[in-house]
Amino acid sequence: MIFGLFRFDWTILLVIPAMIFAIWAQFKVQSTYKKYSSYPTRRGMTGAQAARRILDANGLQHVRIEHIRGNLNDHFDPRENVIRLSDAVHDSKSAAAIGVASHEAGHAVQHAKGYAPIKLRAAIVPVTQFGSMLAIPLFFIGLLMASDYLMLAGIVLYGLIAFFQLVTLPVEFNASSRAMKAIRASGMLTEEECSASREVLTAAALTYVAALVTSLMTLLRLIILAGGRRRD
Repeated sequence: MIFGLFRFDWTILLVIPAMIFAIWAQFKVQSTYKKYSSYPTRRGMTGAQAARRILDANGLQHVRIEHIRGNLNDHFDPRENVIRLSDAVHDSKSAAAIGVASHEAGHAVQHAKGYAPIKLRAAIVPVTQFGSMLAIPLFFIGLLMASDYLMLAGIVLYGLIAFFQLVTLPVEFNASSRAMKAIRASGMLTEEECSASREVLTAAALTYVAALVTSLMTLLRLIILAGGRRRD
């Protein structure tokens, strides 16, 4: 019986390369940010000032900027209309910091202009939070109990997580595109400094690609395991 349940464990090989990719992507963004965070820009603008300039240029004076503790945990909170910038970004005058801060300002602009993918992502956040807690436990309980319904419920919930990751890609790429256009239009950075900011944002984008690949491979693994259990 135990052998029958776990003989398809070779499917873990689907997930391991994706996990390695995710670890590498995290290392890449950290190392790239570190590389470009030690060189101040010619104009000496901070990350917070850069985000403020982009917000004001788009009529978003009501969006606040807050300084939070941490490292690269920067984010835009649409519920409170606030951009939160970490220690590594808020007061830093590097091209890396300006790129990250401008990216978060790009999210605020997306929200203000009703960018469809960010609205869709916000709508499914509660469901994906629920699914992230229950999908895997439900599936494996179903696997142990030979319950097709529980396995299917786990697969559907995990499918929503994968869908969330898929929707996240255009949101993040578009925010970076808006950031780079705004940086160039305002003249905040020289062309060389713009290249550094773009490299940081490209590295950050890899983490979202890695998250999608990992979720898709995990979903495929669950489907294969469920199919093998039914054949038993």
